[in-house]
Amino acid sequence: MTLASIYTRARIGLESPLVSIEIHLSAGLPGFQIVGLAETSVKESKNRVRSAIINCGFEFPSKKIIVNLAPADLPKEGGHFDLPIAVGILAASDQIPGNELDHYEFAGELALSGELRAIIGEIPIAIASRDSKRTLVLPEANAQLASRVEQATIIAMRHLEQLFPHFARQQPLPLISYEAPESTNDDQHKSIKDIADVMGQPLAKRALELAAAGSHNLLFIGPPGTGKTMLASRLPGILPPMTTSESLETAAIHSICTTAINNQHWLKRPFRAPHHTASSAALVGGGSQPVPGEISLAHNGVLFLDELPEYDRKVLDVLREPMESGEVTISRAMHKTTYPAKFQLVAAMNPSPTGFYLDKRSTPEQILRYLNKLSGPFLDRIDIQLEVSRLPKGMWNNSEHNNETSSTIRSRVQNCREIQLARQGKANAYLTSPELKLHCYLNDADCEFLELAVEKLGLSTRAHHKLLKIARTIADLKAEPKIKREHLIEALSYRAMDRLIQHLTESISC
Repeated sequence: MTLASIYTRARIGLESPLVSIEIHLSAGLPGFQIVGLAETSVKESKNRVRSAIINCGFEFPSKKIIVNLAPADLPKEGGHFDLPIAVGILAASDQIPGNELDHYEFAGELALSGELRAIIGEIPIAIASRDSKRTLVLPEANAQLASRVEQATIIAMRHLEQLFPHFARQQPLPLISYEAPESTNDDQHKSIKDIADVMGQPLAKRALELAAAGSHNLLFIGPPGTGKTMLASRLPGILPPMTTSESLETAAIHSICTTAINNQHWLKRPFRAPHHTASSAALVGGGSQPVPGEISLAHNGVLFLDELPEYDRKVLDVLREPMESGEVTISRAMHKTTYPAKFQLVAAMNPSPTGFYLDKRSTPEQILRYLNKLSGPFLDRIDIQLEVSRLPKGMWNNSEHNNETSSTIRSRVQNCREIQLARQGKANAYLTSPELKLHCYLNDADCEFLELAVEKLGLSTRAHHKLLKIARTIADLKAEPKIKREHLIEALSYRAMDRLIQHLTESISC
């Protein structure tokens, strides 16, 4: 045989298109040429492959070697092409049996000794190979994680010299069996901060529970030291675990970013907290070969933005579209890549540049200028806006403050989510306009009450819909089938920013 064809995968965002590696050995001066729109990391595989083949006891062909990566117009990058190229050369030179290679896909980076090193993006590759009904050969370091893909056939390989015994059926490589992820239990939650550590703040804890129950966006407004950041960091402890499909989506994103994935906490939702100096590219993703940003790494989890007004206004405004659509599209001249970005936003901020808007160190004009760093359309997308007050006198000596644990609250949140999933198949925050009419029905009196409140506060139609969604979550937490007036009143109480801006505007006009 002087011609061999080996299957592998390229990496375009979260997609893994099929690549056929064709190796042809011909007479002539010895040479090694790779064609097919290969990036530098792929072209450099020539030296790695040559050394690995020789050091594993195989013979490197003294012929003209042409490696074609098809399709030719698909960009190829990364070291995971090393293994399939080496397999193709060995098959074309009849050093390994090649009659079963059509049923396999290969991906792995070779060391000069022939040892296989870990690659990135193993989960998207495993999903694609499963759909093609082929067996995927991966380095040992990637095989365990790739086996999380149900019905995928994964083989773990440690060294290139294991190839011949496997295909000669002398010593088959081990199959990695699928292991269903365990439900997140209390032992797994011990590493998460407990909400019982937060002293007082019953209203803020209530808002946090509502946000977790309905997957609502949340903004804490209050002076320094009131526990805003502490409260936000407790949100992961009360969120329900991800489903198997959600965990696979999230792990796929992390796998192409070289982010460590903890197998023991597979179903725990991600929590991302970028610094306020982060750029728009860091949040939404970017680069010549677009990579996911923080909002995609927070997919199915929480994105926490502390000191919200300190972020550049343009940076915050790029979040507006992903907050609505649940995905982000990064366009470049030659192609565009879409990443999922279905995240729950939790933010914290001070109400004035000095931290306290009643300390008389800032005028209403200065405070309003500070708050205007946040655009109206961005704030309009935040469901719950709550003022976190300083602890009242005597709270430090009061040992009877609410010490409800995260486990207790998480149980209520889980029950509330199950009600929503049974009714509409999604959390309340993702209800569409037609679904609002169906699941958030109000009687005539309550409908008129809500419209008057919305008109008085000067709220938009989007804010009106968000009030209905919050009221629906409040009712679900009480296991009540219909939204009542009391639920609407509580939902209206979570509009602290609107009231603050209205108060400042009236003070300036007077």
